[in-house]
Amino acid sequence: MTSALPLSPSPPLSPPIEPPSQETRGQRADGTKARQNLLHTALRLFAEKGFSKTSTREIALAASANIASISYYFGDKAGLYRAAFTEPMGCTEDQRALYDQPDFTLRQSLQAFIGSFLAPMKQGELVQQCTRLHFREMLEPTGLWAEEINNDIKPAHAALVAVLARHLGLSAADDGLHRLAFSITGLPLQLFIGRDCVQAIRPELIEQPEAIDAWVSQMVLYAEAMVNIEAAQRQPPPAYQEQPEKS
Repeated sequence: MTSALPLSPSPPLSPPIEPPSQETRGQRADGTKARQNLLHTALRLFAEKGFSKTSTREIALAASANIASISYYFGDKAGLYRAAFTEPMGCTEDQRALYDQPDFTLRQSLQAFIGSFLAPMKQGELVQQCTRLHFREMLEPTGLWAEEINNDIKPAHAALVAVLARHLGLSAADDGLHRLAFSITGLPLQLFIGRDCVQAIRPELIEQPEAIDAWVSQMVLYAEAMVNIEAAQRQPPPAYQEQPEKS
């Protein structure tokens, strides 16, 4: 008979994990606020003056922060600019997962697409500054706009085209389907571009989160109507039947 292997001593139990102290939680909250303050200040200054004409010293001074905090939270000026350019608008990859669902109805997909697109509008002045920064980036490119087109906008457009093709029963996307996708995207996009005009003409349409929700609901109906029109246009014309001659 073979002898049994000697039992190894049981490892000591790990000490229980202590929850973070109130002081630690306070430090984390302060760090989050400090980072957010730098981000929002940089967004405003970058939108007003552009990347090249805005210094880190100016940002730190306007944010009442130590200039070293920019390196601590963002690495460098370019990292801060990237964060200001991208973070307020959210992650498009996460947004695509909301509407590109094979079991969704057309209305559910459009609701998720337009709802996620317009969600940043609820941030008010912050999203207005972000829109201005995007315009400035187009005029004074640093490369981030081209990067956003390739990494975010193209995949989002492709996902919307796939959703529309699925609901229209198309096996391949043609120019008409891409045109439809661009037109649907234009519905929420125009609210970002024309925010100043809406604010001047009818401010109550964008001032509260509930007002943005109302835009979403209406735009979903508009987009659904556009898809229905596209579907009707793709139907084959009725077969011509020659009418019998009257005697």
